[in-house]
Amino acid sequence: MKKIFIAAPLMAMFCLNARAQSGESIKPKNTIEISAGDTKATIIAKAAHVVPTANQLSALKNEFIAFIHFGPNTFTRMEWGNGKEDPKIFDLKQLDTEQWCQAMKAAGMKMVILTVKHHDGFVLWQSRYTTHGIMSTGFQKGQGDILKDLSASCKKHGLKLGIYLSPADLFQIESPTGLYGNLSKVTKRTIPRQVSGRPFANKTKFEFEVDDYNEYFLNQLFEVLTEYGQVDEVWFDGAHPKTKGGQTYNYAAWKKLIHTLAPKAVIFGKEDIRWCGNEAGATRDTEWNVIPYTENPNTASNFPDMTNESLGSREDLYKGKYLHYQQAETNTSIREGWFYRDDEKQKVRSTDDVFDIYERAVGGNSTFLLNIPPNRDGKFSPEDVKVLNEVGKRINETYGKNLFANAKGPKQVLDNSMGTYLLLTKPEKSIEIVTGKPVTINRIVLQEAIASHSERVEEHVIEAWLGNKWQKIASATNVGYKRILRFPEVTSSKFRLKVLSSRENPAIATIEAHYYRPKPPQLQMNRDVNGLLTISPKTHEFGWKPHGQDATGNLSNGTVIYYTTDGTEPTAASKKYTGPVSISKGEIKAIAIANKDKGSIAAETFGLVKKDWKLLTVSSEVNANKGAKAFDADKRSYWLSEVADENRQIAIDLGNTYHLTAFVYTPPKNFLDGMMEKGIVQVSNDGKNWQTVDNFEFGNLINDPTPRTKYFKQPISARYIQVQATGITGNKKSLAIAELDFLEK
Repeated sequence: MKKIFIAAPLMAMFCLNARAQSGESIKPKNTIEISAGDTKATIIAKAAHVVPTANQLSALKNEFIAFIHFGPNTFTRMEWGNGKEDPKIFDLKQLDTEQWCQAMKAAGMKMVILTVKHHDGFVLWQSRYTTHGIMSTGFQKGQGDILKDLSASCKKHGLKLGIYLSPADLFQIESPTGLYGNLSKVTKRTIPRQVSGRPFANKTKFEFEVDDYNEYFLNQLFEVLTEYGQVDEVWFDGAHPKTKGGQTYNYAAWKKLIHTLAPKAVIFGKEDIRWCGNEAGATRDTEWNVIPYTENPNTASNFPDMTNESLGSREDLYKGKYLHYQQAETNTSIREGWFYRDDEKQKVRSTDDVFDIYERAVGGNSTFLLNIPPNRDGKFSPEDVKVLNEVGKRINETYGKNLFANAKGPKQVLDNSMGTYLLLTKPEKSIEIVTGKPVTINRIVLQEAIASHSERVEEHVIEAWLGNKWQKIASATNVGYKRILRFPEVTSSKFRLKVLSSRENPAIATIEAHYYRPKPPQLQMNRDVNGLLTISPKTHEFGWKPHGQDATGNLSNGTVIYYTTDGTEPTAASKKYTGPVSISKGEIKAIAIANKDKGSIAAETFGLVKKDWKLLTVSSEVNANKGAKAFDADKRSYWLSEVADENRQIAIDLGNTYHLTAFVYTPPKNFLDGMMEKGIVQVSNDGKNWQTVDNFEFGNLINDPTPRTKYFKQPISARYIQVQATGITGNKKSLAIAELDFLEK
């Protein structure tokens, strides 16, 4: 027999690589570097040992948190201010942070993040370093401090507090003495800079090499992190409406200050927490929090948005140089837009919608961040509070009772503790659970022991013993911190989790079963060019599946739709919907009722019927995207102008003279490069000679491409009307319009 001898160093390297491939020698860490010689198996083994920090795990356990956008935009009704607003525009007379916290607590939220400074530079606390803020308003004679009041209410109601401090600052850009991009020299600065008569109780001092704006930003960070109690999240927005002077940010200094003064805080937009990639509440089917990086995230300062559908698959991991745990935060607003505009015209998400996002976000390995903008009375509006209360009730009704509480099975997964787990080491990785008597369920909740064993499950199924055999009732890909599986209700006494594929041996921490009592469906309304209105179960615009809750099927099981045409709330005494109805204009409200159980009210305001409209002129059109598609009552089609078209205008003959109060612009969902940001509205008596009657500006369309309404300064009498775009989002050249609608007095 021929003997083979291997040199000792080579043998040691061979054994080390073998252990690395099996994961034996890899210690769990928040960031693990990929070496040049790592095989694909080694990279996956390393990924199976990337774990969250204690702060990240604490943030994940918050699950459902609140955002509050409040400032001058609340009073100007703009999404983004320009930094030139007179602070007195913020005409707040009263403030009720107690009401905020009561409503958030009722919804089941555990933390609130306040926009203490948005892009306009206006501050909501008594800062020493600017007069552009609450101190220059009439609120409490200039002595008001919204952050202080909210902090006190949070402590009273047991809510954590987070801070949104915008790096972008339009006031510091536009002001003649502004510090943003003023080309100041980088020199050694002491933080905080002392201000006469305003000493700090916290005596911590920092020395940083920074310019004027970074010093300003650090001084303000010091204030909000030392004078308002514990801060658990610092939120940095990546949006920049405008820049100046090549201004850069010294994130290394910001991070050192935050880690020193707020050691329990996670940082959003940097290495701790990332944006989910949209502001609409859309979630990925597979949301991995173990993410590949091309540079070390612990020393990086630039963290670009991650918007790809796949971020942490095996193929994604192979492309990285570092593997890092960075959880997703799914953020959206309860209202159309981040700031409050009004109670009548600004739509509010229904309870069904918010609860669905909760299940998809929290149950999809991310945190759900829901914005609730206070109104001009310093309160959450009644409709918002109603939705929050209903969502909290629904969460508690569904997830407050674990139907596996007294079941038989591995106690490590049934003890409702993230600290215990069952490591699945056998070839068939499965867990069987038996209940004392049959239970009816339609939700399963799974959690992995991510603090010690990372995210490992790649594909799994849930089975139930039905008809004397195992039958699949639900399936999904990864699990991570939490996976909620939704499926049609089943009744059984035996259930089984099977892990079909994984990164090394997965560690299952908890398995729970729940029952969600189905509600009448959400409704949607569509009206064709002839004015025929159809009311039907809502098809979600992001294409998510209703997971067995067949809304159409519900309609054949005692569900009835009622509607009103006079703006009043529909009841069982209202008109019953049996088929398409002719609607000329106005606000329509509808509700589905099943066995006295009421669904959410759907409401939509319809403008003029488009049957007699004709395209008068269009500056240009591209291929199949003809001008008439801007008013064909089909939001899936759209008019698109040519790139070289500088006029970007469309003129319409409405068929008759109408007294118009507003127009509605709907951008196309499937073409986001031509959204109309600014423009003018013109009218004509003969379709040839035009007079400008109003202009408009729509903010934040890129992140929130929803229909926008422009109410005219005064009613317009016209038959011929022309809309011209003077600005396209992102400085694009082509204009795209899915629908134009006109509202009549």
